[in-house]
Amino acid sequence: MQPDSERHAMRALICYGGWDGHEPGPVADIYEAELKSRGFKVTKAPSLDPLADEKVMTGLDLVVVNWTMGQLSDAQWKGLSAAVASGTGIAGTHGGMGDAFRGHTGYNFMVGGQFVDHPGGWIKYRVYIVDHADPITADLKHFDFESEQYYMHVDPSNHVLASTPVEFNGATMPVAWKRMWGKGRVFYSALGHNAANFQVPEVRTITTRGMVWAAEGKALAK
Repeated sequence: MQPDSERHAMRALICYGGWDGHEPGPVADIYEAELKSRGFKVTKAPSLDPLADEKVMTGLDLVVVNWTMGQLSDAQWKGLSAAVASGTGIAGTHGGMGDAFRGHTGYNFMVGGQFVDHPGGWIKYRVYIVDHADPITADLKHFDFESEQYYMHVDPSNHVLASTPVEFNGATMPVAWKRMWGKGRVFYSALGHNAANFQVPEVRTITTRGMVWAAEGKALAK
Protein backbone atom coordinates (compact mmCIF):
# COMPACT_ATOMS: atom_id res chain seq x y z
CA MET A 1 0.00 0.00 0.00
CA GLN A 2 1.24 3.50 -0.85
CA PRO A 3 1.95 5.85 2.05
CA ASP A 4 -0.51 8.74 2.36
CA SER A 5 2.06 11.21 1.03
CA GLU A 6 2.31 9.31 -2.26
CA ARG A 7 -1.36 8.72 -2.90
CA HIS A 8 -3.19 10.69 -5.54
CA ALA A 9 -4.39 14.02 -4.19
CA MET A 10 -7.81 14.90 -5.51
CA ARG A 11 -7.91 18.08 -7.56
CA ALA A 12 -10.59 20.73 -7.37
CA LEU A 13 -11.35 23.86 -9.38
CA ILE A 14 -13.37 26.66 -7.80
CA CYS A 15 -14.81 29.15 -10.29
CA TYR A 16 -16.11 32.23 -8.49
CA GLY A 17 -17.65 35.55 -9.48
CA GLY A 18 -20.96 37.01 -10.53
CA TRP A 19 -23.13 39.07 -8.18
CA ASP A 20 -21.06 40.57 -5.36
CA GLY A 21 -23.88 40.33 -2.79
CA HIS A 22 -23.14 36.64 -2.29
CA GLU A 23 -19.50 37.40 -1.47
CA PRO A 24 -18.08 34.99 -4.08
CA GLY A 25 -14.44 35.60 -3.12
CA PRO A 26 -14.77 35.06 0.66
CA VAL A 27 -17.06 32.05 0.13
CA ALA A 28 -14.56 30.57 -2.35
CA ASP A 29 -11.89 30.98 0.34
CA ILE A 30 -14.02 28.88 2.71
CA TYR A 31 -14.46 26.15 0.10
CA GLU A 32 -10.71 26.19 -0.53
CA ALA A 33 -9.81 25.93 3.15
CA GLU A 34 -12.17 23.01 3.74
CA LEU A 35 -10.95 21.10 0.69
CA LYS A 36 -7.27 21.71 1.42
CA SER A 37 -7.78 20.48 4.97
CA ARG A 38 -8.85 17.19 3.40
CA GLY A 39 -5.84 16.88 1.14
CA PHE A 40 -7.20 18.39 -2.07
CA LYS A 41 -5.06 20.36 -4.48
CA VAL A 42 -7.21 23.43 -5.17
CA THR A 43 -7.18 25.99 -7.97
CA LYS A 44 -9.34 29.10 -7.66
CA ALA A 45 -10.31 31.07 -10.74
CA PRO A 46 -12.25 34.38 -10.85
CA SER A 47 -13.29 33.33 -14.34
CA LEU A 48 -15.35 30.70 -16.15
CA ASP A 49 -12.71 30.25 -18.87
CA PRO A 50 -11.14 27.11 -17.32
CA LEU A 51 -14.42 25.27 -17.94
CA ALA A 52 -13.69 25.41 -21.67
CA ASP A 53 -10.13 24.09 -21.29
CA GLU A 54 -10.25 20.35 -21.91
CA LYS A 55 -6.76 19.78 -20.47
CA VAL A 56 -7.74 21.47 -17.21
CA MET A 57 -11.11 19.75 -16.92
CA THR A 58 -9.79 16.27 -17.66
CA GLY A 59 -7.52 16.35 -14.61
CA LEU A 60 -10.18 17.38 -12.10
CA ASP A 61 -12.05 15.37 -9.51
CA LEU A 62 -14.33 18.28 -8.58
CA VAL A 63 -15.65 21.56 -9.95
CA VAL A 64 -17.18 24.00 -7.47
CA VAL A 65 -19.40 26.58 -9.17
CA ASN A 66 -19.76 29.82 -7.22
CA TRP A 67 -21.09 32.26 -9.80
CA THR A 68 -24.46 33.93 -9.16
CA MET A 69 -26.31 34.85 -12.37
CA GLY A 70 -23.92 35.52 -15.26
CA GLN A 71 -23.71 33.78 -18.61
CA LEU A 72 -22.26 30.42 -19.60
CA SER A 73 -20.81 30.27 -23.10
CA ASP A 74 -21.38 27.29 -25.37
CA ALA A 75 -17.72 26.25 -25.00
CA GLN A 76 -17.85 26.56 -21.20
CA TRP A 77 -21.05 24.55 -20.97
CA LYS A 78 -19.69 21.89 -23.30
CA GLY A 79 -16.54 21.55 -21.22
CA LEU A 80 -18.38 21.45 -17.90
CA SER A 81 -21.08 19.06 -19.03
CA ALA A 82 -18.61 16.67 -20.67
CA ALA A 83 -16.37 16.61 -17.60
CA VAL A 84 -19.22 15.90 -15.19
CA ALA A 85 -20.79 13.31 -17.50
CA SER A 86 -17.46 11.45 -17.56
CA GLY A 87 -17.13 11.38 -13.77
CA THR A 88 -15.92 14.74 -12.45
CA GLY A 89 -18.02 15.87 -9.50
CA ILE A 90 -19.76 19.24 -9.30
CA ALA A 91 -20.86 20.99 -6.12
CA GLY A 92 -22.03 24.36 -4.89
CA THR A 93 -24.34 26.32 -2.64
CA HIS A 94 -27.09 28.94 -2.59
CA GLY A 95 -27.13 31.34 -5.54
CA GLY A 96 -23.56 30.52 -6.48
CA MET A 97 -24.79 27.31 -8.08
CA GLY A 98 -28.60 27.40 -7.81
CA ASP A 99 -29.00 30.87 -9.34
CA ALA A 100 -26.17 30.66 -11.83
CA PHE A 101 -26.63 31.10 -15.58
CA ARG A 102 -30.36 31.84 -15.52
CA GLY A 103 -32.22 30.39 -18.45
CA HIS A 104 -29.52 27.85 -19.38
CA THR A 105 -31.73 24.78 -19.51
CA GLY A 106 -28.92 22.26 -19.78
CA TYR A 107 -27.21 23.64 -16.71
CA ASN A 108 -30.51 23.68 -14.78
CA PHE A 109 -31.06 20.02 -15.65
CA MET A 110 -27.57 19.11 -14.43
CA VAL A 111 -27.93 20.95 -11.11
CA GLY A 112 -31.43 19.60 -10.52
CA GLY A 113 -32.98 22.94 -9.64
CA GLN A 114 -33.18 26.66 -10.22
CA PHE A 115 -33.78 29.59 -7.87
CA VAL A 116 -37.19 31.28 -8.12
CA ASP A 117 -37.42 33.59 -5.08
CA HIS A 118 -36.77 33.94 -1.35
CA PRO A 119 -40.18 34.92 0.09
CA GLY A 120 -39.91 37.14 3.15
CA GLY A 121 -36.28 37.99 2.50
CA TRP A 122 -33.98 37.37 5.45
CA ILE A 123 -35.92 35.18 7.91
CA LYS A 124 -35.53 32.53 10.59
CA TYR A 125 -36.52 29.02 9.54
CA ARG A 126 -35.91 25.39 10.44
CA VAL A 127 -33.93 22.93 8.38
CA TYR A 128 -34.98 19.29 8.69
CA ILE A 129 -32.55 16.48 7.92
CA VAL A 130 -34.42 14.06 5.64
CA ASP A 131 -31.82 11.33 5.15
CA HIS A 132 -30.04 10.50 8.40
CA ALA A 133 -28.18 7.55 6.83
CA ASP A 134 -26.48 9.41 3.99
CA PRO A 135 -22.79 10.23 4.59
CA ILE A 136 -23.44 13.91 3.84
CA THR A 137 -26.04 14.33 6.58
CA ALA A 138 -25.26 11.42 8.93
CA ASP A 139 -25.28 12.29 12.65
CA LEU A 140 -26.72 15.77 12.02
CA LYS A 141 -29.86 16.98 13.76
CA HIS A 142 -32.54 19.40 12.58
CA PHE A 143 -31.41 22.98 13.12
CA ASP A 144 -32.62 26.57 13.04
CA PHE A 145 -31.13 28.93 10.50
CA GLU A 146 -31.39 32.65 9.73
CA SER A 147 -30.85 33.63 6.11
CA GLU A 148 -32.76 33.65 2.83
CA GLN A 149 -35.06 30.66 2.44
CA TYR A 150 -34.81 29.64 -1.20
CA TYR A 151 -37.94 28.71 -3.13
CA MET A 152 -36.82 26.71 -6.17
CA HIS A 153 -37.98 24.74 -9.14
CA VAL A 154 -36.59 21.27 -8.42
CA ASP A 155 -36.18 18.00 -10.27
CA PRO A 156 -38.31 15.28 -8.62
CA SER A 157 -35.54 12.76 -9.28
CA ASN A 158 -33.19 14.50 -6.80
CA HIS A 159 -32.12 12.54 -3.73
CA VAL A 160 -33.21 15.03 -1.06
CA LEU A 161 -30.97 15.27 2.02
CA ALA A 162 -32.64 18.15 3.88
CA SER A 163 -35.77 20.25 3.51
CA THR A 164 -37.64 23.21 5.00
CA PRO A 165 -41.34 24.17 5.29
CA VAL A 166 -42.23 27.32 3.37
CA GLU A 167 -44.69 29.47 5.28
CA PHE A 168 -46.40 31.36 2.48
CA ASN A 169 -47.80 28.30 0.71
CA GLY A 170 -47.09 25.35 3.03
CA ALA A 171 -44.75 23.64 0.59
CA THR A 172 -41.90 21.41 1.72
CA MET A 173 -38.89 22.75 -0.13
CA PRO A 174 -35.69 20.74 -0.62
CA VAL A 175 -32.68 22.49 0.92
CA ALA A 176 -29.90 20.06 -0.01
CA TRP A 177 -29.77 17.23 -2.52
CA LYS A 178 -27.54 15.01 -4.59
CA ARG A 179 -27.97 13.44 -8.02
CA MET A 180 -26.05 12.11 -11.00
CA TRP A 181 -25.19 13.66 -14.35
CA GLY A 182 -23.93 10.78 -16.46
CA LYS A 183 -21.13 9.26 -14.38
CA GLY A 184 -20.60 12.45 -12.36
CA ARG A 185 -21.91 13.20 -8.89
CA VAL A 186 -23.82 16.44 -8.33
CA PHE A 187 -24.26 18.05 -4.90
CA TYR A 188 -26.23 21.22 -4.12
CA SER A 189 -27.21 23.06 -0.94
CA ALA A 190 -29.39 26.18 -0.86
CA LEU A 191 -27.71 27.24 2.40
CA GLY A 192 -24.86 29.77 2.41
CA HIS A 193 -25.87 33.28 1.32
CA ASN A 194 -22.58 34.79 2.46
CA ALA A 195 -19.40 33.89 4.28
CA ALA A 196 -20.99 34.45 7.70
CA ASN A 197 -23.60 31.75 7.01
CA PHE A 198 -20.82 29.15 6.98
CA GLN A 199 -20.12 29.87 10.66
CA VAL A 200 -23.18 27.71 11.35
CA PRO A 201 -21.61 24.27 11.95
CA GLU A 202 -24.32 22.30 10.16
CA VAL A 203 -24.06 24.47 7.05
CA ARG A 204 -20.31 24.08 6.87
CA THR A 205 -20.48 20.34 7.53
CA ILE A 206 -23.13 19.65 4.88
CA THR A 207 -21.23 21.75 2.33
CA THR A 208 -17.87 20.15 2.99
CA ARG A 209 -19.20 16.60 3.03
CA GLY A 210 -21.15 17.31 -0.15
CA MET A 211 -18.07 18.55 -1.98
CA VAL A 212 -16.02 15.55 -0.88
CA TRP A 213 -18.81 13.13 -1.84
CA ALA A 214 -19.05 14.66 -5.31
CA ALA A 215 -15.27 14.45 -5.81
CA GLU A 216 -15.01 10.85 -4.70
CA GLY A 217 -17.19 9.73 -7.59
CA LYS A 218 -14.42 10.39 -10.12
CA ALA A 219 -12.39 7.38 -9.04
CA LEU A 220 -15.46 5.16 -9.16
CA ALA A 221 -16.31 6.30 -12.70
CA LYS A 222 -13.07 4.98 -14.20
